Amino acid sequence: MVSRVVSGARYGLRDWLMQRIAAVILLIYSLFVLGFIILNMPISFTSWHAFFTHVWMRFFTLLSFIALYLHAWVGIRNVLMDYVHSTAIRLILHGSVIVALVIYFIWTVQILWGK
Repeated sequence: MVSRVVSGARYGLRDWLMQRIAAVILLIYSLFVLGFIILNMPISFTSWHAFFTHVWMRFFTLLSFIALYLHAWVGIRNVLMDYVHSTAIRLILHGSVIVALVIYFIWTVQILWGK
């Protein structure tokens, strides 16, 4: 008989679903931007700038980057949990990744809404 040890983490389904939803958001965003580029060939700085001055496009871009950061977090966290066996090193790497992703998020907001 196999004895299964149940931990309280329950990351599996939630993280799997988060990665799939993030991937769908990134796919839709990529297709949308690609469609804009194809329809506005040759693309100029003026048309590109006008495209990103719309508030809805900034929100869509921010949503896509949040999806990218969540997607990256789940993937990196799983790799670290699988391959870094030292708890101390794994926690340091987890913390470093979290700090980097938060900095990237702040930088994204600054780029989208900064002057």
